[in-house]
Amino acid sequence: MQQSTDPLSVTLSALADPTRRAILARLASGEASVKELAEPFAMSGPAISKHLKVLERAGLITRGRNAQWRPCRLEAGPLRDVADLVERYRRFWDESFDRLDAYLADVQRKQKESEG
Repeated sequence: MQQSTDPLSVTLSALADPTRRAILARLASGEASVKELAEPFAMSGPAISKHLKVLERAGLITRGRNAQWRPCRLEAGPLRDVADLVERYRRFWDESFDRLDAYLADVQRKQKESEG
């Protein structure tokens, strides 16, 4: 299976996994080491490293270097593209519900007029 290379698809693919979303949520409160990020999960270090590589490839995290410590930090920029995508569809649904509200109000008004 061919993997997509467009940035939004790579970001959405990285966000599709709950472990990776939990890692991002943890990093939203500040930098953390790989060991700290692995603590809440019942999985091996290599499995956590695999998740971090996916997040790093998507540009959602970076790893620094401080002596022996390689802190991971959140890079929220790619999330902006996801937020923009979701916002477009939110507006679509808001407008659709507004039209439905107007239609139902018109139906109710006409029904009251015909009854009274």
